[in-house]
Amino acid sequence: MDVQRKLAILADAAKYDASCASSGSEKKDSRDGKGIGSTDAGMGICHSYAPDGRCISLLKILLTNACNYDCLYCVNRASSNVPRARFTVDEVVTLTLDFYRRNYIEGLFLSSGIIKSADYTMEQVVAVARKLREEHHFKGYIHLKTIPEADEALITAAGQYADRLSINIEVPEEASMARLAPEKDVRAIRRTMGRLRLKLDEAREGRKVTPRGNVGPRFAPAGQSTQMIIGADAATDRTIISTSANLYGSYKLKRVYYSAFSPIPDASRALPLRAPPLIREHRLYQADWLMRFYGFASDEIVSAEDGMLSLDMDPKLAWALRNRERFPLDVNRASREDLLRVPGFGAKAVDRIIATRRISSIRVGDLARLHIIRNKALPFIVLPDHRPATHLLDGAHLAARFKPKAMQLGFGF
Repeated sequence: MDVQRKLAILADAAKYDASCASSGSEKKDSRDGKGIGSTDAGMGICHSYAPDGRCISLLKILLTNACNYDCLYCVNRASSNVPRARFTVDEVVTLTLDFYRRNYIEGLFLSSGIIKSADYTMEQVVAVARKLREEHHFKGYIHLKTIPEADEALITAAGQYADRLSINIEVPEEASMARLAPEKDVRAIRRTMGRLRLKLDEAREGRKVTPRGNVGPRFAPAGQSTQMIIGADAATDRTIISTSANLYGSYKLKRVYYSAFSPIPDASRALPLRAPPLIREHRLYQADWLMRFYGFASDEIVSAEDGMLSLDMDPKLAWALRNRERFPLDVNRASREDLLRVPGFGAKAVDRIIATRRISSIRVGDLARLHIIRNKALPFIVLPDHRPATHLLDGAHLAARFKPKAMQLGFGF
């Protein structure tokens, strides 16, 4: 099988892995004439944008889509009837360098099915990163998918060459893992996450700042991340958010990625027949940001009896409507913590508000300049030239005001 055909199969097989990002690493480049590549880029998942608007990309592939495991939700499971392919180490290295030289990519995201054993597979993955770094002096971004059952020495080696490591937690509940992916062990996954955290902490504490940059042990400077599949089991949004909060607190993950389950060919009867609505994945990401950047606790984001986030409105707006007694808030006097809870106020907008009100009082006309969604924020705030009517904030129709407008269905032709 030629490399082009392998690339078509293994790039398509990698599309289900959402935990692919190029942010958070140390900056390095080859402007001194030594090596090739750079991590001086923007932020995003696979396709990223630099400050000047450039779109940057990672080559996202599997080493192979052959796998010993038979995870029911995975299109590459052992029993799946799909075309199989496998790259050699040299083929992945050559593709990465050729794509970089053609300005197609800024780095590599490499994962793999399990072949022969976890150790053998991890050896192959590490060999790609080692060859890129040591033989070709590649300084671009490398993200490696880590196999938790692999030997600790292999995982340590992966961290020495990669910018980021990730281990998929797969599904939110241990019982679901046992039912859908019996070969995988949640405890082994969490043990490896714990070891990675210790190595990351050790590397961070051992680094020293010098005039030439940071010096010291290098271990995955962009940290570790994980992915959860949403909708393959009956886990509620409350369970998912709680699991994410635990992962962030226990292992200092950089990101938890949420991937909506996608029905696969010849699927098991244990799986749902339909994918969850994509808006559910979007709401989970919004809830995740509330925990990470807005000071919300996991147990206050989801309050519905069924444990699900509202699909009609974002979780911060839903929280504000449930806690109307905390509003309206005086924008020129409120604390940063309280301002972060106002619908329509982003974290950067709150920083602009605090900087602006040191100089002058903020009025309604200033909201657009501060990049605030005016219609969403006004019912919840007080300004010198604005105070929401009591009946507006207390009225039952306020929630309906923010829900999407009904649309006339068409005939589809």
